[in-house]
Amino acid sequence: MVRSLDTEKLQRLATAVLETEAAAILALTQRIGEPFITACRHILACEGRVVVTGMGKSGHIGDKIAATLASTGTPAFFVHPGEASHGDLGMITNKDVVLALSNSGETEEILTILPIIKRLGVALIALTGKPRSRLALAADAHIDVSVEKEACPLGLAPTASTTAALAMGDALAVALLECRGFTEEDFARSHPAGSLGRRLLLRIEDLMHTGDAIPAVRADASLSDALLEISRKGLGMTTVVDESNRLQGIFTDGDLRRLLDHGEVSIRTLTVGEVMHRQVRSVEPDILAAEALRVMDEQRINALPVIDGEGHLVGALNMHDMLRAGVV
Repeated sequence: MVRSLDTEKLQRLATAVLETEAAAILALTQRIGEPFITACRHILACEGRVVVTGMGKSGHIGDKIAATLASTGTPAFFVHPGEASHGDLGMITNKDVVLALSNSGETEEILTILPIIKRLGVALIALTGKPRSRLALAADAHIDVSVEKEACPLGLAPTASTTAALAMGDALAVALLECRGFTEEDFARSHPAGSLGRRLLLRIEDLMHTGDAIPAVRADASLSDALLEISRKGLGMTTVVDESNRLQGIFTDGDLRRLLDHGEVSIRTLTVGEVMHRQVRSVEPDILAAEALRVMDEQRINALPVIDGEGHLVGALNMHDMLRAGVV
């Protein structure tokens, strides 16, 4: 039977949970000592992968730690200890390091596979809440992630203990990241579909319009023809090129509005060469899209011609292309 909702009580309970878990994490700062350093040394020396294992809630935390390690420069994967004794132990090689999570340090499924891990001669790192447990004593490096109490008022559901283990896993991953000199570019290569990956990996040539999709007219084209080209290509501008397709200038729909603001103009008699901008900010196709975005922001422009090393027009793009690609 659900008890009636008491707003103040709910807020009090939620606050108590967060305070308990925050205290559990804060206590870990006093345990970043030799065992933590030893664990890092084993992982940095590893020629294979970090094999993370754990049962129940510790398994869920272990799975996340493996994913964090893998995405920050430390190859890792998760193995379920129950499945390990039924064939999955073959996934562990003598070049690997095993990272085992168990709050009690007495999880039978992990203890069952300990002799095999020892026989392989791989380094064993343990995260437990019981420094005198069998798993802790068998480990080459034991990191104490014990908590004073669980956030669960019954003291039963793993709450503060799993948070502490997760935080320590993050501490390992970030410390290793720094030691490896892992960069934003490295992170982007592991996350090509993420926003950072798109910003750091996408180049102008991946986004730009090419061929007939490039808005371009000659300098002697009428302003009317230039406006038709702007409308047809939909980039809010047209480039102006010479007979060799070298970039000479640019004319935008904003330029048209400014012309009209200054009085009557004849779009039929004016040529685009008379009103175009000759000082054109352009980019080359092999630069990062993020760099082109920076140029747009600095120059307060919405479109860019793309030229090769000899000044020939090879592409064009605008801010909408950046938005569609997720660079912005």
